[in-house]
Amino acid sequence: MGYGLLKGKRGIISGAIDENSIAWKIAQRAKDEGAIFTLTNAPIAMRMGEINKLAEECNAEIIPADATSVEDIENLFSRSVEILGGKLDFVLHSIGMSPNVRKGKEYGDLNYEWYKQSVDISAMSFHKFMQVAEKQDAINEWGSIVALTYMAAQRTFSFYSDMADAKAMLESIARSYGYRYGKLKNVRVNTVSQSPTKTRAGGGIGGFGNFFEFAEKMAPLGNATADDCADYVVTLFSDLTRKVTMQNLYHDGGFSMTGISAEVLEMIKPAE
Repeated sequence: MGYGLLKGKRGIISGAIDENSIAWKIAQRAKDEGAIFTLTNAPIAMRMGEINKLAEECNAEIIPADATSVEDIENLFSRSVEILGGKLDFVLHSIGMSPNVRKGKEYGDLNYEWYKQSVDISAMSFHKFMQVAEKQDAINEWGSIVALTYMAAQRTFSFYSDMADAKAMLESIARSYGYRYGKLKNVRVNTVSQSPTKTRAGGGIGGFGNFFEFAEKMAPLGNATADDCADYVVTLFSDLTRKVTMQNLYHDGGFSMTGISAEVLEMIKPAE
C-alpha cells in the first residue's frame, strides 16, 4: 500500500530486466505510489529479460531504445510524452555495462574499443537522456532525474575495472547537468550510490558473492536491498525532495562511512 507520493506524476523507467533488478522494484513502487510511466531497455536486453511481465503488472507501455543512440532516445521521450498525455515528472537511468568486465579483462589490459562502449553505455547515455529531454522540453518544472551508481567511482575496487571510470563520469555529468537543468527548469538531478545488490548485472562481476558478504559485515545496517533502494528513489521522484540536486546519495547501510567493523576484524584476526 502506497502513500500517494507520485499521484498524477509521469515518468520513464529504464533498465528493468527481471524481478531482481533495481529498476524493476522501482517501477513497482512508483506504480504503488500512483505514477504512470513507460518502460525502456535496449532491444537485446529486452530479449534476455522479462520486461513484458512488468509492463503488464504496471499497465505500462514498453518503448525499446538503444541508450547510445540519440535518435532512439528522442523517440523514447517524444513517445513517452505522447503516451502518458503530458510532460514527464521523473526519469530513472539504470543503465550500465562493461564488455571488459564481462570478458574478465584486467585494468592494465583493457580493450579500448570496449572501454569506449562502457563509457558510452554507462555514462554518456545519461547526458544524452538529459540533452534530449531539455531540447524537447519534455520534463516539467521541479521534475526529478535519478541515475544509479556505485561507490567504485570514489574508492578503488579492483574487480570493477573500467566501470569505475564510467561511474565517476556518470556522477560528474549529474553535477554538471544538475546545475544547468536546475537553472533552466528547476529540474533536479541526483545519483544514488547503492549497496552491492544481487542482480543479473552484479552477478556478472567476478568475486561478487564474496564482496556482497564482506559489505554485509561492514555496513552497520547491512546491505540495502533492491526493495530498499526503490523506497528511497521514490522519495527522490516525489515533491518531498524538491531542493535536493547535484548530489551523490549513498544508500548502502552505512558502508561508505565505515572504516572497519568488529565483524570484519573478527574475520581477519589471526588464530591464537
